[in-house]
Amino acid sequence: MRHARDADLDRLEDLLAQLRTLPGLTEKKRGVFYRKSRAFLHFHEDPKGLFADISDPDERIDVTEAAGQAALMKAARERFKA
Repeated sequence: MRHARDADLDRLEDLLAQLRTLPGLTEKKRGVFYRKSRAFLHFHEDPKGLFADISDPDERIDVTEAAGQAALMKAARERFKA
């Protein structure tokens, strides 16, 4: 599994735009988000699809399809409530 490249992230641009609206997240590099000074979220690609790794607690979510993208947004929002 490798880190997502620009071509991979192009497929997730709508999701990235949604993530950019979350208060307190900083996109240090395209598709790599930090919360305060800690890594919070980044993306990987492998033959099975595109995956997001989100922290606090650590979780890997398949974001290849719309359902997985919605699950990632839900997980990100929940982590901000804690």
